[in-house]
Amino acid sequence: MALTPSYLVTTKNLESFFNSLITAKAPETFTQKFLESLEFKSTNDRLYIGLLKGLGFLDANAVPTEIYFNFLDQSQSKQVLANAITVAYGDLFAVNTKANELTQSEVKNKLRTLTQGKISDKVLHLMANTFVTLAAYAEWSNTAKKVQGGKEKNDNQKPESAKETPPAAQEDTDEDSVGGKLRKTELHYNIQIHLPESRDAAVYDALFKSLKKHLF
Repeated sequence: MALTPSYLVTTKNLESFFNSLITAKAPETFTQKFLESLEFKSTNDRLYIGLLKGLGFLDANAVPTEIYFNFLDQSQSKQVLANAITVAYGDLFAVNTKANELTQSEVKNKLRTLTQGKISDKVLHLMANTFVTLAAYAEWSNTAKKVQGGKEKNDNQKPESAKETPPAAQEDTDEDSVGGKLRKTELHYNIQIHLPESRDAAVYDALFKSLKKHLF
């Protein structure tokens, strides 16, 4: 199921939290102590660790992943987050490809359907509120470009080796040379001769003698 169950009790400091991550050195392990060093010391703030795991920023052992390190690049931080959201809430985006534009109420209703009514209304409210706040902070204008290894990849860009040879150059190659050598032009003629009816062999001998003289 591609739907993270992680949520925050309050999202009022979510933007400040992510901004703190960008300016802080990534820890070897994201512990509660490190969280407190970022000035997030309340009991509710501990839920940020679970949220980061749900988004793929941390692995199961709370060790920062490549997504976390990519997020630290301020030129693409919010785009990295947008990509992480589409994965963490994959089932929601499968229902609506523009889930990031839905209202909190709409998200809550979608989540209720996806979880088959097994989650309480209060938790659904918190999950929806967390998603909407995350989506508002993320940058969605360039989500068509996949962020890989900290770099944006344009799917329409061809590698150098795949670039096509200009038509003119191809034509020159086909017509002018083969294996680097100039192609020799050969002409073939088809000559048809209607022989006169005659029983005199000398007539044919004279005719073929004349052809040999003028054509060969």
